[in-house]
Amino acid sequence: MNFVLGITGSIAAYKACTLIRLLVKAGHEVQVVITPAGKEFITPVTLSALTSKPVISDFFAQRDGTWHSHVDLGQWADAMIVAPATASTIGKMANGVADNMLVTTYLSMKAPVFVAPAMDLDMYAHPSTQRNLDRLRQVGNVIIEPTCGELASHLVGKGRMEEPERIMDAVMAHLAQNKPLKGKKVLITAGPTYEKIDPVRYIGNHSSGKMGFALAEECAARGADVILVAGPVTLPTPNGVRRVDVQTAAEMYDAACEAFSTADAAILCAAVADFTVAQQAGEKIKRGNDGLQLTLVPTRDIAAELGRRKRAGQVVVGFALETQNEAANARDKMQRKNFDFIVLNSLRDKGAGFAVDTNKITILTPDAERAYPLKPKREVAKDIVQTLCEKFN
Repeated sequence: MNFVLGITGSIAAYKACTLIRLLVKAGHEVQVVITPAGKEFITPVTLSALTSKPVISDFFAQRDGTWHSHVDLGQWADAMIVAPATASTIGKMANGVADNMLVTTYLSMKAPVFVAPAMDLDMYAHPSTQRNLDRLRQVGNVIIEPTCGELASHLVGKGRMEEPERIMDAVMAHLAQNKPLKGKKVLITAGPTYEKIDPVRYIGNHSSGKMGFALAEECAARGADVILVAGPVTLPTPNGVRRVDVQTAAEMYDAACEAFSTADAAILCAAVADFTVAQQAGEKIKRGNDGLQLTLVPTRDIAAELGRRKRAGQVVVGFALETQNEAANARDKMQRKNFDFIVLNSLRDKGAGFAVDTNKITILTPDAERAYPLKPKREVAKDIVQTLCEKFN
């Protein structure tokens, strides 16, 4: 999961180092956003070394003037933790005073926000502080405070910042309550397939696997047990995902059919070859003066087979990459292959398609159609998985 960790100007800022270590050790990515006052208590160099990411403090980078997009951070994160949170920052968050990078990031946050107050008891008990904390609770923020008896959505306590271990426990316990795919098994296919011509050559395509891997990461973040059947790509396996590596369309067919037998859903994102070579050469084919002719035969259709096997309660999601009559062709494919919904890509959209980090999609269901703007593939994955979650409701 992706966490934004907000650090403010409190003596408890040193505890953020332990919290970062706990999050990173658990396999999560952490982006620190620190207030100017926070830098008086802990150095960005220390925080950057722990997160392996540059620390963000100002709206613009000091070296080259690059703009730090709080909107992008709000979309990237699966959760935001403000620890320590001073009375000043709590007041700004509660009243929308967006005068620093931390508060603007908070106001752009699409994900749950956890706040760990850190101040002396008199400041904490002051009516204005309590009023601000109440405002944060009303908008859905989770307040994590010490001396609490249970880990729940709102934890009541006094004064000083809670210990990092307890913050970690509270965050994970709360997020676990909001995992709509918990208990669901999801099969995802991703990447290309390579159909061998001889021991060194193959027929393939330009699929990078990035969309499928983003979908696997998002499904796992929402609690699913994910099996990722991946063609030949070099992407790292997302946390909490079981990966099966294949090369050919035949291998992907066998692996997908096996996993689908116990799956609740399948997202068929792989760019599977439609044809394979009829006769593979046992040795490297030497260059000759005559042209080389290859006889191609159809591969087995994974999507059609899973659609045929689909039983009541299972959800199958397909993809369509079209260059003309996009919506009509996608709807025809959805009906023929018994998909519950289909994700349409168009190669005519700049920034979408193969080997890029963004995508522009339209999701078509039997009775609706929704187009989305160009987004990073991680954000596109959220839209697709949200539609999947709605199918289970």
